[in-house]
Amino acid sequence: MNEADDRLEPVNLSSKLTAEFVGTAFLLAAVVGSGIMAERLSDDAGLQLLQNAFATAAVLTALILALGPVSGAHFNPAVTLADRLLGGIDSSTAMLYAVVQTVGGIVGVMVANMMFDLSVVNWSTTDRSSGNLVFAEGVATVGLLLVIFGVVRAGGAGHPSRLAAFSVGGYIAGAYYFTSSTSFANPAVTVSRVFSDTFAGIEPASAPGFIVAQLVAVGVGVVLIRVIYPNR
Repeated sequence: MNEADDRLEPVNLSSKLTAEFVGTAFLLAAVVGSGIMAERLSDDAGLQLLQNAFATAAVLTALILALGPVSGAHFNPAVTLADRLLGGIDSSTAMLYAVVQTVGGIVGVMVANMMFDLSVVNWSTTDRSSGNLVFAEGVATVGLLLVIFGVVRAGGAGHPSRLAAFSVGGYIAGAYYFTSSTSFANPAVTVSRVFSDTFAGIEPASAPGFIVAQLVAVGVGVVLIRVIYPNR
């Protein structure tokens, strides 16, 4: 591919919002759908988690590669908020991103429920309220932000979205295992997974703790990014 082919035309806001909506919807369809499929294929919890992690990481990598050049492929209000604090996006666009990400995620979960012949809205009863799980969400979110913004800032003038795609996919696959919460690391994902009482679900009462931890982690992550990359 030559230099001229690499140039991207300016993208209008409607295209960016559509990309964020569609990307987050497919991400959640992958998270929940693969969790349902894993439950139906095996009774082994370890194998279920492996299948869920692999499918999620693979789809996330593909979505970032496909939609990153359009919207930045945030698919995550925590990433959008960090980008706003770091000066990469304006406030009104950031707010719109967060709205379409959340709505898209809920739609994706509903689609997954329907694909597996479940009720469109199937409220989760999975308790994830333990303090260690909430703490794990903070750790997972800080790590995710460091990977995303670290790769982009270190990537120079090349294709940071391509570097980020594989880096983020790899991080999420690993974080399914090294965090006790299985690394939601995303407020839109947390809200959306309330709508499915399956392997990947979280009960409504547990969601606020996860979201607070994720948002607090944004502040920690932004500080670390500024310290590690002070001139970028």
